[in-house]
Amino acid sequence: MNNGKYGVLLVNLGTPDKPTTAAIRRYLAEFLSDKRVVDLSRFIWKPILYGFVLPLRSSRVAKLYQKIWTDEGSPLLVYSRRQQKLLAEKLADIPVELGMNYGSPSLEQAIDNLLKQNVEQLIVLPLYPQYSSSSSAAVFDGVSLVLKKYRTIPGIHFIRNYADHPAYISALKETIEQSFDKHGQPDRLLLSYHGIPQRFVDTGDIYAEQCKLTTRLLKQAINYPAEQVMMAYQSRFGREQWLTPYVDQTVKSLPAQGIKHIQVLCPGFSSDCLETLEEIKQLNKEIFLNAGGEKFEYIPALNDNTSHILLLEELVNGFVRNRNQ
Repeated sequence: MNNGKYGVLLVNLGTPDKPTTAAIRRYLAEFLSDKRVVDLSRFIWKPILYGFVLPLRSSRVAKLYQKIWTDEGSPLLVYSRRQQKLLAEKLADIPVELGMNYGSPSLEQAIDNLLKQNVEQLIVLPLYPQYSSSSSAAVFDGVSLVLKKYRTIPGIHFIRNYADHPAYISALKETIEQSFDKHGQPDRLLLSYHGIPQRFVDTGDIYAEQCKLTTRLLKQAINYPAEQVMMAYQSRFGREQWLTPYVDQTVKSLPAQGIKHIQVLCPGFSSDCLETLEEIKQLNKEIFLNAGGEKFEYIPALNDNTSHILLLEELVNGFVRNRNQ
């Protein structure tokens, strides 16, 4: 059966163009205007966003980005570009484009580039291993919005999640083993996932289930006591209840329990970014050490590791094989 030419749209969250207050403000305005991210009434939320959140938050977040910015630019974009390039080399005859849900390169630009190459079957691969309505579903919304302008749209194939994919678990295991070999086994291995409001889960979001699934499979895969593996959630925003336990409160409490050495992995982040490099590697390390901890190591995201690219290749080729059978 001839299904037509395939193309891959890699999608990540996005990043500001520069670590400046103005650039951060533009990025946050787009990000926090998405109803998948903040689902309050626009009548209520818009005045709060433009009257309080953006004026107060933009300059502070800019300073945080300045701490992790590289000569090549934003780490998230740098690693995402490398993933795109390496995956394209692996797939050879299947074009790969990168789009961000917020900021640039935009989804519209990426989809336009693919359709100009006569792609008839579009494989959308959000770089979010665990599904959430605030991330994965937001990608689906964004792609749908772009395709509204086309008379003829390609077949759409959406890879919703890969929280339990064997190649994903294997890639995470590899990074943990490398860290253990380099730094020794810690008293605790902490798996930190991005948080979402508890209300989202209460109303049907499967994200927490997916995080627990990845954690359970990792416990089984690594040669390390399962009872010493912990999980928590980071990056909460606003005053409502988010998924618990919170990372900052967790790491602060550990030294008093005699836990002096921890290593932290963020399985839900496909690329290192502000939330891993500043919030975990810097801020939470400081919290742990100030509370009496002695050793803290952050285990890098999968980034452009060979095992990560092989995972992405398998996700695409696995889908193509199944469709062509």
